Amino acid sequence: MRRTRFEDAICPIARTTELMGDCWTPMVMREAFLGRRRFDEFQKALSVSRGVLAKRLSRLVDEGLLEKRAYEERPPRFEYILTEKGRAFYSVLAAMWRSGDDWLWEEGSESPLQLFDRETGEPVSPRVVNERTGVPIDVRQMRLGERRKRAS
Repeated sequence: MRRTRFEDAICPIARTTELMGDCWTPMVMREAFLGRRRFDEFQKALSVSRGVLAKRLSRLVDEGLLEKRAYEERPPRFEYILTEKGRAFYSVLAAMWRSGDDWLWEEGSESPLQLFDRETGEPVSPRVVNERTGVPIDVRQMRLGERRKRAS
């Protein structure tokens, strides 16, 4: 069965879905944010097959979220470093974190994991806000429309 492709879609959600495409890709990115860099570190943390991991890492490099750098010549060994584009992707995973934390546990229970600020040690609860106003977005206040042309 052929998969529907979204890389040329006009919708940013469709394009991001195309990039992520499966359950392993966001998990690879999660591990990169946790500091994993080497193939074996990713493989051990995720317990994913080497073939699947190789494909996901290659795709993330091709898409510019990770950079592949040699750290050993003989035998050739590489590490995968987050790029600026890759670091910017953290907000997507943070939104997924918040949604999962809020809605995917049985009532009365909670995730055993929590995010913490590295400097203060305080718990962090991610929120998606309007960049211009700093106000959390509310679906009831959103509408979709064509982008307005900027004045030249």
